[in-house]
Amino acid sequence: MEFPDTSTRPLNPTSFRHVSYLWDDARADQFNQLPEPDREVALLIYRSNLLGADLRLTNYGGGNTSCKALANDPLTGQPTEVMWIKGSGGDIGTLTRSGLAALYMNRLHSLKQVYRGLEFEDEMVELFNYSIFDLKSKAPSIDTPLHGFLPYRHIDHLHPDAAIAIAAAKDGKRITQELFDGQIGWVGWQRPGFDLGLKLEQCITENPNLRGIMLGSHGLFTWGDTAYESYVNTLDVVERCAGYLDESYGKTRPIFGGIQRMVEPPENRRIQAAQIMPILRGLCSGEQRMIGHFTDDERVLEFINSKDMPRLAPMGTSCPDHFLRTKISPLVLDLPSDIDVLQENQVKHLVEPLFEAYRAMYQQYYDTCKHPDSPAIRDKNPVVILWPGVGMFTFAKDKQTARVAAEFYINAINVMKGAEAISEYTSLPRQEAFNIEYWLLEEAKLQRMPKPKPLSGKIALITGSAGGIGKAIAKKFAQEGACVVLNDINPERLDGAKEEFVGLFGKDAVATTLLNVTDFGSIEAALDEASLAFGGVDIIVNNAGISISKPIAEHSIEEWDRLYDILVKGQFMVTKAAVAVMRQQALGGDIINIVSKNALVAGPNNAGYGSAKAAQLHLSRLNAAELGGDHIRVNTVNPDAVISDSNIWAGGWAEGRAKAYGVTVAELPAYYAKRTLLNEVILPDDIANACFAFVGGLLSKSTGNVLNVDGGVAMAFVR
Repeated sequence: MEFPDTSTRPLNPTSFRHVSYLWDDARADQFNQLPEPDREVALLIYRSNLLGADLRLTNYGGGNTSCKALANDPLTGQPTEVMWIKGSGGDIGTLTRSGLAALYMNRLHSLKQVYRGLEFEDEMVELFNYSIFDLKSKAPSIDTPLHGFLPYRHIDHLHPDAAIAIAAAKDGKRITQELFDGQIGWVGWQRPGFDLGLKLEQCITENPNLRGIMLGSHGLFTWGDTAYESYVNTLDVVERCAGYLDESYGKTRPIFGGIQRMVEPPENRRIQAAQIMPILRGLCSGEQRMIGHFTDDERVLEFINSKDMPRLAPMGTSCPDHFLRTKISPLVLDLPSDIDVLQENQVKHLVEPLFEAYRAMYQQYYDTCKHPDSPAIRDKNPVVILWPGVGMFTFAKDKQTARVAAEFYINAINVMKGAEAISEYTSLPRQEAFNIEYWLLEEAKLQRMPKPKPLSGKIALITGSAGGIGKAIAKKFAQEGACVVLNDINPERLDGAKEEFVGLFGKDAVATTLLNVTDFGSIEAALDEASLAFGGVDIIVNNAGISISKPIAEHSIEEWDRLYDILVKGQFMVTKAAVAVMRQQALGGDIINIVSKNALVAGPNNAGYGSAKAAQLHLSRLNAAELGGDHIRVNTVNPDAVISDSNIWAGGWAEGRAKAYGVTVAELPAYYAKRTLLNEVILPDDIANACFAFVGGLLSKSTGNVLNVDGGVAMAFVR
């Protein structure tokens, strides 16, 4: 293929104000030392990562990049033209070579001979496989022909808000022509696929001097002769779009028509959001348990409190990437922002009809637009929920997806803001939106998704989870897919645990909060944090505790009160507060109480601790009997002698128990192991596994049970 010369285009990266110029010549020169095609592929990856690092250029998982270069055909040894392009499902910001698809260009062009038209688009995706050059390639994406049929070495296809605002404007084609003096072409909206690739090729054939193409309602294509030229060309085009919008805001009318309602103060917004989140989560989780995300970003507040929001929000989004993440349209909560959300029944009474109306709207949308071979209707609940005065809530199967949905809707807000400033915003027609959402290729992608882990969609708060048994339980739950709320009374210990968990499981799997189980206000605040972070709580593990082992004559009243405050009253108060949240969600739940062998065995020098543990055990039975109607299961795990990384050995407990048994502290671990039927040392992970047994799904119809994890202590047998 003969590549057009694009090197004469002026490049002036120092003038960029709306995008970030991140190119490092020294870094790029390292790749320039490589032979072709490795050089071009390395520069493609470098350029892609730079573009993906600036969310003003593209969103997570959105956009595509490619390069074309000569490589030796492994069958003939002769040079052949190959295209490397981001594979299906990748993200350019984190792209590596393993995420690329590599295809023979001559074979890709040969597919034109077998293309049978728009009605047969989907069959072409499988035919891409006949063009694969590198057998280790990632699967080619639907964008493959869009890049392959454009005659340029390096190509960027991005979804910048500034460009989509123009692409989604009623006068977008005219504005593009005038803004770029004919240097940017226009191809009207069409679902990505083989035919769209042919239309891009036709656009270039008819206009060979273009520096880019705007796709109506969709995004932007730009290119260059080198990776650097493509990168700077992309930045320059987006910069011009953003500058044009910036000059237009408020010029002819107030942004979004002006302010409709006042914003609640930040602290009020957090209080309102924390209280309503479990209600929203419960209503969103009718078909699949969802995880929530809340944001009161300034861009969100500007939109949801505006006069134009009631008109624009129901229209939905324009860019397919936005739409697939945020659904056909958001649900707007028609509630006063200063409502007393503590009156949960009143709130539910007001919100439930809004959800019913949304589900009915979605059902009608599906029934009106479906095709004979359309997949079955999916979850009818909203993904995006807007509460004027307060903020935006998003719900999805996991925290990352919920957070990204919020980011995509902010992208959509930016697009609406820009389009309204320069013209009039237009969204995808409902039928086109349906054809994207229920595209058989999208359905196939969903079916290929890995099976969710047992605790996916669950939120767990384990008291005292910054170390010892609590941290082991939290780690086990996170490994099994749960979102965990780490907490402790010690902030330094909590910070260390957070750093460890983020490193192991990522930022979306963990939240932290200080928690003092003897302070009901602290407990409620911790559960509010759980609601703000993830939407509520499904699993409570009452694990926080202390141990004091003394003869009764030496046992002080203060020590007795402290044991009962932390172990018994703490368990009662955490359970009481958690049950209130679980009832708001109406999804059931699990409460696991970490008690002790000492709840069943009478040992020496143990009156305070042993009786408190017995109280914990019976409180567990009482709660199980009371909460079954809410489908909240309450079960008990009885550990014994968990020494590793446990706080139980602090404060003289080890010395007290060693004295009681007539051994030294050093001999205590062996003593505990030898007295068990199995002669086993008990570790925190053993307790974590027992907790998982209760919540992992196999014991979902069990409550009021006691599971001993003590290596076998006959005196502790429950029956």
